[in-house]
Amino acid sequence: MAEETAGGLLGKVAGKAKEAVGSVLGNEQLEREGKLQQAASEAEVTAARKAEEAEQERAEAEVLAAKQDNEVERQRLQNEIATKEREAAIERDKAQTEARVEADAAQRKAAVEGGKRVQESAAEAAEKRAAEQRIADARDAARLEQEANRAEAVANAIDPEVQR
Repeated sequence: MAEETAGGLLGKVAGKAKEAVGSVLGNEQLEREGKLQQAASEAEVTAARKAEEAEQERAEAEVLAAKQDNEVERQRLQNEIATKEREAAIERDKAQTEARVEADAAQRKAAVEGGKRVQESAAEAAEKRAAEQRIADARDAARLEQEANRAEAVANAIDPEVQR
């Protein structure tokens, strides 16, 4: 006789009742049916508990996997940030180095140009002094020529016969 029986706690209670009634009435089949119903109910409760535990473990495993994925992603992002920071530092250092090199080059160029200007000024001053000296020498020569002419005129006046 196949009959539908309630499972879970209600099935266990019904199985206990059948077992007790079968025992009191001496109906071994009813008593056996009650024991089987109790065992089936306990198995169903155990299976439901195991299913819940399995579901809990699966959920925990998913959470753990998500945490691990998050940690891997966090590390990847940290590495990416660190790489970008290193690249930015390298670019800053490069720019600073280039700026220093350009400043040094400009300073050297200014020094060279300054030295060139000093040399040009010195050359101009030397040329000016040389021109002034030539003018002074020409004046002295003209003065000496005049003095020589005057001395010759005086000498001719003193001794007109000897003409030079």
